[in-house]
Amino acid sequence: MALGIGIVGLPNVGKSTTFNALTKTQNAEAANYPFCTIEPNKAIVPLIDPRIEKLAELVKPERVLYATVEFFDIAGLVKGASKGEGLGNQFLANIRETAALVHVVRCFDDENVIHVASKVDPRDDIEVINVELMLADLQQLESKIDRLTRQVRGEKKLQPVLDVAYELKALLEVGNPVSSYADRTSEAYEMLNNEMRFLTGKTVIYAANVDEEYLVEDNDYVRVVRELAAEQNAEVVKLCAKLEEEMAGLTDEERHEFLADAGVQETGLDQVVRKGFDALDLINYFTAGVKEVRAWTIDRGWKAPQAAGVIHTDFERGFIRAEVIPYADYVRLGSETAAKAAGVMRVEGKEYVVQDGDIMHFRFNV
Repeated sequence: MALGIGIVGLPNVGKSTTFNALTKTQNAEAANYPFCTIEPNKAIVPLIDPRIEKLAELVKPERVLYATVEFFDIAGLVKGASKGEGLGNQFLANIRETAALVHVVRCFDDENVIHVASKVDPRDDIEVINVELMLADLQQLESKIDRLTRQVRGEKKLQPVLDVAYELKALLEVGNPVSSYADRTSEAYEMLNNEMRFLTGKTVIYAANVDEEYLVEDNDYVRVVRELAAEQNAEVVKLCAKLEEEMAGLTDEERHEFLADAGVQETGLDQVVRKGFDALDLINYFTAGVKEVRAWTIDRGWKAPQAAGVIHTDFERGFIRAEVIPYADYVRLGSETAAKAAGVMRVEGKEYVVQDGDIMHFRFNV
């Protein structure tokens, strides 16, 4: 289970530069003209977690496998994208499969970098993208309502789904995103969203792309982004895409030194991943043995059988019990054997809710 994040924004805001830094590659061409990205670039990036590094230090396994984040660099959207302007709907479709969006917003002045609207205005830039996402959702929803209207005549159980579809349509028509819908936990909404993958229903993290001089203090552009994000209950990360790209090939020690010189403690891209996990309520549990130490990503609140199923469906189907050692106890005692001897390894059943950082071993029979 990997966290999928789509990187969106207007052309020339720093999306591809951000993608290059995230993936530590140069496979997304960053050029000073619109639509230089003509296919969605996808990369699977390891989520570096100090806890798994500590476990590897203790266990000394043959290999270490981190949790992963899938990043998708989507071509720059422009006004009219939902109707096919620019590179149009094909790129909006690519975003639907992601769990969250990083909306890169230009917050710097540079006469050498063309802005599609000829001026830097974060409020307008954000509005353009959000309106196109809403229009794309509305367009798709109208088609779905037509189909549901026909289907509900023979399948009355679909009436609640049709009712929700009409409610969402009313929201979008007045400029409100799907994320503002009040009852997003209802079965009818979930049925609809599982198929539609609403663009405006996704978690959004705004990435304010600044010059290096404004990494510590906010400029006026960043303040506008923060105001808008607060209205939408969205997260904001401030980054300098150029600086992040320069750091991509550095060692950990060099990167820490680079950050210290810039006056910050954590890269903007590390914040993106962390906030993405937090916003989507994801956690990691670990398996630790001589063959491998590995992180597994699950939804917070999952019970032991569900967590086991991430490793293999047979583990969930034939689940018997889970042997669990809390991370802090494992590290304090230094090994699984010592944890068992100290009595801190617990045996848990099907109702156990997995905690972030649990070291787990599953017993099953199929």
